Amino acid sequence: MNDKSQQFTSFKDFYPYYLAEHSDITCRRLHVIGSALVLLVLIVALLKKQYMLLWSLPLIGYGFAWIGHFFYEKNRPATFQYPFYSFMGDWVMFWQVITGKVKI
Repeated sequence: MNDKSQQFTSFKDFYPYYLAEHSDITCRRLHVIGSALVLLVLIVALLKKQYMLLWSLPLIGYGFAWIGHFFYEKNRPATFQYPFYSFMGDWVMFWQVITGKVKI
């Protein structure tokens, strides 16, 4: 496990820490649900030219993730300390879940 004060110099170094911060299965599931809904709303917004829906994307994505962290994982989301790496981690984990590399 990583000391919270350590700074990561690459996403490759960060990602194992990210996965460890998402060890609770419900937290991971909420992340996947939020990411899937973000993609769905994005597609609908673009296809239907309902661009105001785009404002809801951060609320949907981060809302599901933060509920997972605060109520199930009981930790502070990595977004607060590592916003860019955390955003990347969300999508890498999402891809790894749908391809079967990471289990939910």
